[in-house]
Formats: sequence, C-alpha cells, structure tokens
Amino acid sequence: MHPAPRALRRALAAVTVALLATAVGCAPQPEEKTTAAPSGSAAKSCTKGKLATKTSGRLTIATDEPAYEPWFKDDKPANGKGFESAVAYAVARQLGYGKGAVVWQSVPFNKAFAPGVKSFDFDINQVSISAERRKAVDFSSGYYDVRQAVIALKGSKAAEATSVADLKKLKLGAQVGTTSLDYITDVVKPARQAAVYAKNDQAKSALKNGQVDAVVTDLPTAFYITAAEVTNAKIVGQFENRGGTAEQFGLVLDKGSGLTPCVTAAVDALRKDGTLAAIEKQWLSDAVDAPVLK
Repeated sequence: MHPAPRALRRALAAVTVALLATAVGCAPQPEEKTTAAPSGSAAKSCTKGKLATKTSGRLTIATDEPAYEPWFKDDKPANGKGFESAVAYAVARQLGYGKGAVVWQSVPFNKAFAPGVKSFDFDINQVSISAERRKAVDFSSGYYDVRQAVIALKGSKAAEATSVADLKKLKLGAQVGTTSLDYITDVVKPARQAAVYAKNDQAKSALKNGQVDAVVTDLPTAFYITAAEVTNAKIVGQFENRGGTAEQFGLVLDKGSGLTPCVTAAVDALRKDGTLAAIEKQWLSDAVDAPVLK
C-alpha cells in the first residue's frame, strides 16, 4: 500500500481536529454561577455582579422625581423603603449587586420609555408593559399586577358613580403618558376631553380645587392619596382589566439591551420564591378590594 500523498494527509488531519472539536463542544461543560437560567450567550453575561452595566461594578437604577408613596418612602429611592425601592434592591441582589453598588438616577416618567439610548441600566417607575412601548424600549417580565382606579371628593356627584357609564359625563384627569389616561380615553370615552397633567401632584391639586370631577391612578396610589394626601376624597371604584391579560408594571431597559434576559430572570426568580409577594404584602397591604366599575 503506497503512503498517502502529503495533501491527503493534511486533509485527514484537519478532519480529525474538526471531529475532536465537535466532541468537546458536545461534552458537558462546567456551569457558571448565574442569576437564573438564561440560555446561550446570555448565560455568561448574567454572571452575578459582573454584568455589562453602564458603570462597571455598579447598577444604575432610575425613577422619577418626586418619588411617590407607596412606591417609595419619603421621596428617597435609595432608602430601600416603599414597594418599588424594595423591589429594585431585591432585583439588584439577585443580579449580584449589594446596596452599596446601586446608583440612583432621576429620569422623568415619559422619558424613561421614550425612544433613544438610556443612561440607566433599568428604570422602575410604575411603567405598564405595552406593545406600543416595546417598540422603543425593552421590558422585564412584570413585577406587579395592577388595576386602575377612580378618585373623587366625598359628597360629590362623581363619588356616587357605580359604573363606567356614570363616568362618561364627568371631567376626568390623569397624568400624561400613563395607562390611567389610556383608560379614560379608551374605556370611559367621556363626553368631555380629559385633563392631562405632567405630574400626579398636579392632578391631585386639580381635584382639590374642583377643576376636575375625578382623577384616575393605579389602585395602590389611589389608596395612598385618599388616606394621606386628599383625605376628603374616596376611591369610587376600580376598572376591570382589559382583555385576558392583567396589566403589569415592568422594569424598563434600553431597546435590545443585553441585560434584559438577566433582569427578567431575576424578576421571575423573585416571583417564584415568593419575594415579590412578601414585598407587596409589606408595602401595598392597603391596596385591597375596591368596587369594580362595569
């Protein structure tokens, strides 16, 4: 048998190397410690405390200013008090960042989900997940299931409303860019144009001053407003969720962010192990049943 030509020997050697590489690639590999179980290239990027964040070794979290209760306490997001502050730090810990590694940043509500590159790693500010907003930003999975509610002054005609139809003749108000405003426009469809405000504080002042008959906010905020800020107001009722899927608040990230699968895995883990439920019970326990407006 004649020795194989040199070219043929080189070709056989190349095939052997390729087969060995394939075998190694298929063999079980040591697992890296991650926050959850993202697949593929995301697994390496989710190594705890070593994410590709805006600032190396730091996690930058944004929210609006002022930071309202019950979502934050004393207008201080960094104190860990209030539902969203507690959730933010729980997510940070799940990602491998202790309280000292978290940096807070002030970003207006509307700007958080507007198109464009973000200066934060994620934003937490009662931003409802929607298909329209997903065109400009990424969302984590939902960290809170929410309903919208109507607030009116006690003794007013608006306070007697028991159905969506009863709201149609009222002057309603809500913060710009919110799901609350969407419910006025798309669900109530009032005869009078809704009053739109840059901040919830302005909407509350308008209610106090009789400039609107009622305002719409998320249910926990409605409970806080009526209990601590506009004590002569009451929750008229809450809306049913539209469609079969509950409205949820999600963490906002850059469109196409490499952190999205990591942050989503962190939120999912906190929901699964009961942490989100415990935080909700601690900070939103007053947000119990309210009459449903049908």
